Amino acid sequence: MSLLPSLHTIKGVCILDNDGRRVVSKYYDNNDDTFATVKDQKAFESKVFKATERSSSEIVAINNYTVVFRSNVDLFFYVFGDSRENELMLLSVLNALYESISMILRKNVEKRAVFDQMDSILLIVDEVVDRGILLESDANNVVNRVHVKTEDIPLSEQTVTQVSYDILKSFNWLSQS
Repeated sequence: MSLLPSLHTIKGVCILDNDGRRVVSKYYDNNDDTFATVKDQKAFESKVFKATERSSSEIVAINNYTVVFRSNVDLFFYVFGDSRENELMLLSVLNALYESISMILRKNVEKRAVFDQMDSILLIVDEVVDRGILLESDANNVVNRVHVKTEDIPLSEQTVTQVSYDILKSFNWLSQS
């Protein structure tokens, strides 16, 4: 059997609460019976949660999938790919998702805050991964694409370009007055 290279490296992304219930999930492999129905997806999520809820590592192997995860307060963030997938690439996707969400939520990454900003969270997932293809791994670029106003991002987390743009915009506003 020949293993052809493919851009479709991500099989799914999900965020679960501390009870293992789904908060956000996106699956990208329609050819796999593991994710064929919502019932199958939730069964997989349950397996993943049970394997990781008390784990100290960041990577586990479940059902021929490599799963990287990160937990924070009351949420678990997961990215999974094929068992032959590069763990560092999966980890870069996970970090991009988590850091982007953290910027949007002003480092208050909790279940309630995620539900309050669900539209932005779903946009972030779509900006990082599309149909299983990694699109962007830089959190700043993701946040900029989601069109979050820079006024909503604390000054310490803004780039020099964003700050200078805001300054020029305010001078332009003053000159028009």
